[in-house]
Amino acid sequence: MSAAHPANPLALAVLALLFERPMHPYEMAATMKERHKHDSIKLRYGSLYTVIDHLTARGYIVAKARKREGARPERTIYRLTPDGRAELRAWMRDLIGTPAKDYPQFEAGLSLLPVLPPDEVLALLRERAGRLDTTINEQTARVRGAGEQFPPLFLIESEFRIAMLKAEHRFVVDLTTRIEKGWGPIALWRGIHEDHKATLEKLYSELGGGPQT
Repeated sequence: MSAAHPANPLALAVLALLFERPMHPYEMAATMKERHKHDSIKLRYGSLYTVIDHLTARGYIVAKARKREGARPERTIYRLTPDGRAELRAWMRDLIGTPAKDYPQFEAGLSLLPVLPPDEVLALLRERAGRLDTTINEQTARVRGAGEQFPPLFLIESEFRIAMLKAEHRFVVDLTTRIEKGWGPIALWRGIHEDHKATLEKLYSELGGGPQT
């Protein structure tokens, strides 16, 4: 993704909402929640107003008018500018067409797996698999219900999220099975926790290196 794009994905959501029609910030947030877009893009009211100020400063959106509803305070309605429309399309082309390196927290944990003993890891993986299964069922039911209100085009990110959850669930179950069968190798892994110094010294020796001092 180009470094010229705003860093916060919420900015993309604001541009996309204003691509649809002019809105005030409260309407933007309400629309995102109604469509469950906050499941994919973190939404906080404080951040939303910061993003709006940032997009206004860049000339991507402008205040169109102020609107008062009953006794409520005036609300500023924003609209997309031609520069904002161009930025939205360029940003979307980058997101859809160019794979980007993400740094998921679970992947970070896996990269440091030997820190925990294997029996504890097995228990945690089984717990994670159960939670993933519950989440998959909840998300699937939600998409099924939303499908009665919105065309599939507006729910595609939910389908992607469920596909990723299912892939993670398969990985976790497979990893659990491999550890149960001695993957690791399990003896080395247990040794790290039962005789930390001796096990690591033996490992360094076999790898042809040594601990950095």
